Amino acid sequence: QVQLVESGGGLVQAGGSLRLSCAASGRTFSSYTMGWFRQAPGKEREFVATISWSGSNTYSSDSVKGRFTISRDNAKNTMYLQMNSLKPEDTAVYYCAAKSGGVSNSKREYDYWGQGTQVTVSS
Repeated sequence: QVQLVESGGGLVQAGGSLRLSCAASGRTFSSYTMGWFRQAPGKEREFVATISWSGSNTYSSDSVKGRFTISRDNAKNTMYLQMNSLKPEDTAVYYCAAKSGGVSNSKREYDYWGQGTQVTVSS
């Protein structure tokens, strides 16, 4: 089992940057595929990016490709989401999640979730 805590959210102007962190408890962090999802008010939770246990395999949604970068540091039990060129439509609560097995963009496959961190991008 793993517990996840996100941090790094906040208010930023359009075009700005933020780096989100997801700290995991437990000794088995390095065995999990990790993902970032987000949920805007009145919308479904949507996939943002995922990274394999080793960090060698990543992919992200078309809406953030080229702007957001997912990474992880297994020695620190932490995953990151570097967000550049932020847009007002990126405003959402961002969640990190963990799953066994390979990378996936399906939220139904993720077993563990953090509590979320708010990101607000002003125009």
